[in-house]
Amino acid sequence: MTNISKFLYGGDYNPEQWPRHTIDQDLALLKKAHINSHTINVFAWSRLEPEEGVYDFADLDDTVARLTDTGSAIVLGTSTAAMPAWLFRLYPEVGRVDYEGRRHRFSGRHNFCPTSPAYRRAAGRLTEQLALRYSDSPNLALWHIGNEYAGRCYCELCETGFREWLQTWYSTIEAVNEAWNMDFWGHRIYAWEDITVPNLLGEGMEDGRSNFAGLSLDYDRFQSAQLLECFCMERDIIRRYDCSTPITNNLMGTYKELDYFRWAREIDIVSWDNYPGIDEAPAYTSMRHDLMRSLKHQPFLLMEQTPSQQNWMPYNYLKRPGQMKAMSMQAVAHGADSVQFFQLKQSRGACEKFHGAVISHAGHGDTRVFREVASLGEELGRVGASILGAVTSPEVAIIFDWEAYWGLEYTSGPSVALRYVNEVYRYYEALYSLNVPVEFVHPEDDLSPYKAVAAPVLYLTSQETCKRIAGYVEQGGVLLTTYMSFVADINDNVWLGTDTPMRQVLGLWVEEIDALKPDRYNRLLPVDERSGLPPEGAACHLVFAQLRTDATCETLAVYASDFYEGQPALTVNPYGDGKAYYLGSPLVSEGARGLMRSVLQEAKVTMREDLPAELDYMVRAQEDYEIVFLVNPKPAPLSFANNWTEAEVLLASENAALTDGAVELGGFSYVLLKVKKP
Repeated sequence: MTNISKFLYGGDYNPEQWPRHTIDQDLALLKKAHINSHTINVFAWSRLEPEEGVYDFADLDDTVARLTDTGSAIVLGTSTAAMPAWLFRLYPEVGRVDYEGRRHRFSGRHNFCPTSPAYRRAAGRLTEQLALRYSDSPNLALWHIGNEYAGRCYCELCETGFREWLQTWYSTIEAVNEAWNMDFWGHRIYAWEDITVPNLLGEGMEDGRSNFAGLSLDYDRFQSAQLLECFCMERDIIRRYDCSTPITNNLMGTYKELDYFRWAREIDIVSWDNYPGIDEAPAYTSMRHDLMRSLKHQPFLLMEQTPSQQNWMPYNYLKRPGQMKAMSMQAVAHGADSVQFFQLKQSRGACEKFHGAVISHAGHGDTRVFREVASLGEELGRVGASILGAVTSPEVAIIFDWEAYWGLEYTSGPSVALRYVNEVYRYYEALYSLNVPVEFVHPEDDLSPYKAVAAPVLYLTSQETCKRIAGYVEQGGVLLTTYMSFVADINDNVWLGTDTPMRQVLGLWVEEIDALKPDRYNRLLPVDERSGLPPEGAACHLVFAQLRTDATCETLAVYASDFYEGQPALTVNPYGDGKAYYLGSPLVSEGARGLMRSVLQEAKVTMREDLPAELDYMVRAQEDYEIVFLVNPKPAPLSFANNWTEAEVLLASENAALTDGAVELGGFSYVLLKVKKP
């Protein structure tokens, strides 16, 4: 449960950018759009503390009072994501040093050194002032710490902090040498001060990788932990004065640099900002919603999306009529207990002045976007209470691991085109097209609730993770894993020999891995119908693992060409009461879908192939009923059989229709059905 008392519909409001006399006009207009929450004070530090230790809360007091008078839920930011100029001037070390070794001056946002004592002191003092002043505000719904934590710092403070972190983690210099394989190139270190940060002044390469991936992996762990410490510092200060109001930070989906599973352990409610690209497939957006829900295995908050267009991509398209509503409902289907926008009022200047808003530069409600926002607000006002807190319980899980993400993309070889998120999406997309809901899990999570588990490109793992996955299969689970999985330990040192930790489970070892340019394809030819592949086979590309199988391991498909023609490319191995599938090369979409269908059949997972592959189908459950979401995220209409004739229609968009025989979904439309539990 999210512990939010009502379904939040609102977004970022920045009255510090506007004359005070315009606020009442804005709030009256936003009320017509059914906006019931306002995220405020996200970037107002320079107003709140114009000089060190001197605070001015008059404007914020006034904003809080006006929002309270209107009955709006308040999401209160701490303003610590963008530092005031005086902080840079007095304490230059708060500015980050970048990958090229340059120290940054006053500029931008997300620009603080997370290790800097000066930054932490100043941010902590401001947070305490806010907590003291506003913890008892009757309309306070949520604390919003920082904003979109991001980036890396490579300064002297971070270097010193990194050395201290390593001493705690490894205890001895010799352990560091062993973990990082520092005898390569004769880079053995003799003292803690020999350790340098992995930027271009040290072991860093031009492409962001480094000569020693173990060093870069540990620095990523350290930096993610340092930024998390900054969040936890503010959270703990707030908790001295407010023991009950939930605390969040807006995450960014598959953002690479922070281990969000570890962050989620410290956050009361996961929230995230959804800004899909112009060509992003709806399934890719759904994948990131599912990942955010899975971080705590509970509903999340959609903290930001644009009501119309973004402004920081090369080409910024307008969301087509109905598209914003469908995308919002897609988020709700996958677990969102809010729909929030950036921003409620469009900025008049600076770098986001063309970023869409509920109130545009026109300044009134007679716009297409405002009318659509108001329409969605009215709908959510009717059904939000029925949805709030409803949960999702998939039968299938995909292991997602930020450390494997880092490790795969730090490794030099076999292919620069092999990207972690793209490979995870390859199998998520197949499940999505089969209308099978997905949960993402961390390698340390319990796998027993799931009938089938996919572990694509799980490049590095610990011995403990291998034992956990082996135990899952042994107890009857069905595992699908792939090329470039279980290759290295957590320091990116390859498992040596052929008796690797997963050898008995998979029934094979990998002798070589070929890597060709992305436009060079091979094919997987089925030799057993359990492959799920069509008789003519399926295209594969990027990497091609050469598999050496044990007697227990069965070959389901082979390579069609090259010197490894006829060699195993897809296998299945019995282990205990379960089975483990291994795929040696990335399949294109139809092949991946066929394989996944076969794996799900083996695991006895429910598939809804009676529904269109393009449909976004999800179920969220309350104690006594389920809500079935049928969302068409594309402009082309969909039509399919109505298998819910006894259900209550909770909500249907204007261009959706249900008869006893069919569900007709126009472009960007949706239907929500309320189904009683047996």
